[in-house]
Amino acid sequence: MGRTVIIGDVHGCTGELEALLERVRFAEGVDRLVLVGDLLVRGPDTHGILALVRRVGARAVRGNHEEKLLGWHHRRKPLGPDHERVARVLSDDEWRMLDAMPLWLDLPEHEARVVHAGVIPGVAVDRAPPEALLKMRTLDARGGWSDEADAGPLWGTEYAGPPHVVFGHYARAEPQLHLWATGLDTGCVYGGKLTALVLDEDEPMPRGAAVRPLLSSVTALRKYFGGKGGPLSR
Repeated sequence: MGRTVIIGDVHGCTGELEALLERVRFAEGVDRLVLVGDLLVRGPDTHGILALVRRVGARAVRGNHEEKLLGWHHRRKPLGPDHERVARVLSDDEWRMLDAMPLWLDLPEHEARVVHAGVIPGVAVDRAPPEALLKMRTLDARGGWSDEADAGPLWGTEYAGPPHVVFGHYARAEPQLHLWATGLDTGCVYGGKLTALVLDEDEPMPRGAAVRPLLSSVTALRKYFGGKGGPLSR
């Protein structure tokens, strides 16, 4: 097995993903691609992203946007127009891809865990509410999880591993570099950047700012979605 390349929220930005894979010299059939969820919605290319994932044998955890689509597909939960446009064009094979995405993925060779939004400090990942793993950003005054940007401290500031958690969901201008958690969503779909973390074979995750040399980014080709809240989006 070659390197492991973990990439933040793509949101249908296939061009930027291809450019980032070229920048890090991703070798198909040798290197491994892992995505932190939110592959779809808000960006320009639903089918292209899923085709690339299939072509390179990538693995992806489920994001809150995939969860929302699946809620419509299986239980006919209502969707807004952005999600409905995507849901209406997905093929059976593409729905199966979404269904197969786990809530978290362990990479023991890197002493790391990949999850879309975060983990609750002190709570085992398999005992946490799925909604927390998909949506949390901060901790509230009682130490519970919150999706609100200003409810309290970022959850990563309070989390102590192992494992080191790599996550997305909360779009920021720069990656979140906590001692035991690294956030890779740098808001590509909102006109920011798409960011990758590149680990050599069996390389353990470094901590805090020591992660920085392992990061690589490309700038978005344009702003695809005008989100609100937080430095880049909600």
